[in-house]
Amino acid sequence: MYKQFSVTIAVSVLISALVALTLTPSLCALLIKKEHGNREPHGFFLWFDRFFDGVTNLYLAAVRLMLNYRKTALVFFVAILFGIMHFFKVIPTGLVPNEDMGNLLMAYDMPPASSLSRTTAFTDKVSAMVKADPNVESIMTINGFNMLSSSQNTYSGISFITLKDWKQRQEPSQSAEVLAQVFTRMGMSQPEGIGYAFSMPPIMGMSTTGGFEGYIQNKAGKSSAELMDMTNKFIAKALEHPALSNVKTTFSVGTPQYRIDLDRVKARTLDVPINAIYSVMQATFGSLYVNDFTYMGRNFRVTLQSEAKFRRTPDDLRYVYVKSNSGQLVPLSTLINVERVTGPELINRFNIFPAAKVLGDPAPGYSSGQAIAAMEEVAEEVLGTDYALAWVGSAYQEKLTGGASTQAFVFGLIMIFLILSAQYEKWSLPFVVILSVPFAVFGALLATWMRGINNDLYFQVGLVTLIGLAAKNAILIVEFAVMKVQEGLTYVDAAVEAAKLRFRPIVMTSLAFTFGVLPLAVSSGAGANSRHSIGTGMIGGMILSTFVATIFVPMFFAMVGEIFDEENILRRKIRKRAIERGRPLLQDVKR
Repeated sequence: MYKQFSVTIAVSVLISALVALTLTPSLCALLIKKEHGNREPHGFFLWFDRFFDGVTNLYLAAVRLMLNYRKTALVFFVAILFGIMHFFKVIPTGLVPNEDMGNLLMAYDMPPASSLSRTTAFTDKVSAMVKADPNVESIMTINGFNMLSSSQNTYSGISFITLKDWKQRQEPSQSAEVLAQVFTRMGMSQPEGIGYAFSMPPIMGMSTTGGFEGYIQNKAGKSSAELMDMTNKFIAKALEHPALSNVKTTFSVGTPQYRIDLDRVKARTLDVPINAIYSVMQATFGSLYVNDFTYMGRNFRVTLQSEAKFRRTPDDLRYVYVKSNSGQLVPLSTLINVERVTGPELINRFNIFPAAKVLGDPAPGYSSGQAIAAMEEVAEEVLGTDYALAWVGSAYQEKLTGGASTQAFVFGLIMIFLILSAQYEKWSLPFVVILSVPFAVFGALLATWMRGINNDLYFQVGLVTLIGLAAKNAILIVEFAVMKVQEGLTYVDAAVEAAKLRFRPIVMTSLAFTFGVLPLAVSSGAGANSRHSIGTGMIGGMILSTFVATIFVPMFFAMVGEIFDEENILRRKIRKRAIERGRPLLQDVKR
C-alpha cells in the first residue's frame, strides 16, 4: 500500500510541476487581460475582499503578538509536542479499518460426527431465518465444509450472505457489523447446533475472517488433550477481557473415532505381510488408487473401494480377508483390535509445532491493535513456557508493519530538510519549515480522536502527505521573508511582510485542498471507513497547518534568522569579549 501510494503521489506531483512550469504561464498570458487589473470589484467580490482584509489584519496582529511574546509561544509549541505524544498513546491502533463489504459469512458447527443430513436440516433452518431479514439479498449454503479450518466433514457448513445495496442500508442498524451480530444470535439460539456470522476481511486473501487469527503452539510435546485443555483455559480467560469478543478455536479432540491396533506378533506367526494388511484396510474402508487406463480416447482412474453398505461398522471387518505368503486367506478381524475413542479431527502444525488455531474479534469500541495487545497479555498470563501464541493473517501484518509508518515519516522529513538546505544554501532555514509540521500532525490526531477513528495504515499515509502540505505553507512564507531580508529589512519586519503577502494564497490553496478531501471524510458505501480514516486526518491537519502554523512560522523565521545570522553572531562575540575584558562595549564595537 505504501508503494502504491508513493507512486501515485510522485507521478501526480511530477505532472503537476510540469504543467505549472510550462502550460500555466502560457494560459496566464492568454487569459489575464490588462483591464482585469484596472477593474474595481463590486458585489460579492467587493464584500469578500473587505472581509478577507479584516481576516488578514487579525492574522497579522496574531503574528506580531507571537513575535513579541516568543517565550509564551514556545511554551505553546512544546504543549503541541506533548499533545502529539499523548494522542499517539490514547488513539487505538489498527492495520486497516473493517469495512462493510456488502456480504457476510456464516459458519455452522454441529455436534461432532453428526450426519450430513442432520447438518443440512440445521443449516436450512437458520438460512431461512437469515433470508427473511429485509437487509439480505440472497444466501448460498455449502454443507460438509469448514471454512475456518479448511477441512471437510459432515458436521460443518458455511453460508455466503449477500446484503442489499448500501443505498438501501443507510441506518447504522443496517450495517454489516450490526447484522453479523443479529445473525449470530439467530444461529446461537437453536438447540441443534451453533452458527455465527462474521464480516469478510477488509483485504481479501490476508485472513479468513475480519478479526484476528493466531495459533497456540505446543512447544513441549504435550498430547492433543493437554493442548485442548490449555486452549480452553486461554479462551475462557480471553473472553473475560473487555477488549475481546467471539474468541474461539477450530481445534477439537471430541470427534468420535475408531482406533485400530494391529497385532504384529500374530501377523508374523500367520506369515501375513504387514503392508498387505494396511493395503486391504485402505482398499476396503478407504480408497486405494490402482492405475489409469485409456478407453475411447479418454483417461480413467481406477480406484478400489468397497460399497458403502459393506463398510458401515467395525463388524464389517469380519467379512474381509487378507492373503498370507502361503496363499491362505486370514480373516482381518483376527489380526486387529478395534476401539472406539475420541480425538482431534484435524491436527495443525505451525512453525513445525502442533498448534490449535484461535480466532476472534475486537469488542465493540476497541481496535484490532488493542485486541492483539489483549491477546498477548492473556497469553503471557496463561500459556507459560510450554506453549506460545503466534499470529497469522492481518494480525501478523499489523505486528510486522508497526514501524513502517514511523520510518516513512522520518525519511520524509529528512528529504524535505536536505532539499531545502540545497535551495537556501543554509542549514538553519530548513528548520523553520520542519517546525511547522507538528501543527499538522496534531491537527490530524485531534480530528481522528474526536471522530473515534483508529490510527491505521490509511491515517498514517495521510500523515506522510501532510508533511509536504504543511511544508508548502511554510515555504511560501520563508521564501518571501528571505527576499525581504536581502532587500535590507530586519528579520522581524521581513517575517511580518512575508506573512502579509502570502497569507491569502496559503489560505486559498489550503481551503481548496480541504474541500477537495471533504468527500472522503463524509463518504458512504464500500470502503467508506478507509476513506474516513485518510480524509479526517488530512482535513484536521490542514486546518491547523493553515490557521495556526502560519502564525508561528514568522516567529520561527525571526528566531532562527537572528540566532544564525553572521552579523548577529559577530555582535555577540564582540559583546562577550568586551564583557570579559571589562572595556566599554561601545568602544570595543568601534574598534
